[in-house]
Amino acid sequence: MDNFDNWVLIEKFLIEFLRDEVFKTGVKNSVVGLSGGLDSAIVSVLAQKAFGNNFLAIMMPTQSSSKNSLDDALELIKKFNIRNELIPIGEYIDVYNFKFKNSSNNIRRGNFMARMRMATLYDISARDNSLVIGTSNKSEILLGYGTIFGDLASALNPIGDLYKSDLFSFAKYLGIPDSIISKPPSADLFEGQSDENEIGASYKIIDRIYKKYVEDRLKIDEIINSGEDENLVKKLISRLHRNQFKRVTPIIAKLSNRTFNHDFLYARDSGL
Repeated sequence: MDNFDNWVLIEKFLIEFLRDEVFKTGVKNSVVGLSGGLDSAIVSVLAQKAFGNNFLAIMMPTQSSSKNSLDDALELIKKFNIRNELIPIGEYIDVYNFKFKNSSNNIRRGNFMARMRMATLYDISARDNSLVIGTSNKSEILLGYGTIFGDLASALNPIGDLYKSDLFSFAKYLGIPDSIISKPPSADLFEGQSDENEIGASYKIIDRIYKKYVEDRLKIDEIINSGEDENLVKKLISRLHRNQFKRVTPIIAKLSNRTFNHDFLYARDSGL
């Protein structure tokens, strides 16, 4: 699945995926957190096409959010006529840090922001009887580049099996504004934050290595012998395994005959 040369079919499949997964729960509405970044822009466009006015995009800036991100989100909203709400969450963060005299670093603060955004989305979903749609791509999920109960939380995710480097082409096909496609990938959790700078490689290289390991099932030595940087390969594979806990549901200690996720394995829509 590393060559996507027919975005028409993929778009159609993902729109049907969204409709099927939402409607079979008995819910008609959906909600997405729109950051102004590439991933949430793609998911928002897909959701708009799937649900029309039953889809709502929520913008949740903080004081440290880039103004360009909000401008980009508004440009997308205008272009695709997306129903939206603006809910700044900076006060949540400030109250927490002030009341508890919190000396949090950027990582802790970023995780808290991500969780406050998701808490807001789930409250909106309860208000509107809607499902929260996720926006994490496959590269981020493999890297563990996300926050548990933050951006990794959702009812369903249409792009979780698409690598970040492939999403740029998908975005161009969908007509996402160039201002969103061309800017450096960032969670926009603090000023100057950049995904690729933090990791030390571009998503093109990261995805190339992960595709060899995950899709082609090459061994680490085989990947290195194929011409990839040894230190980067070992770093990325280590991150993949170290962050496995983020990709699974909480482990439940088995005490009975039928334990969730051990032998009680009904699909979430069973019986519907």
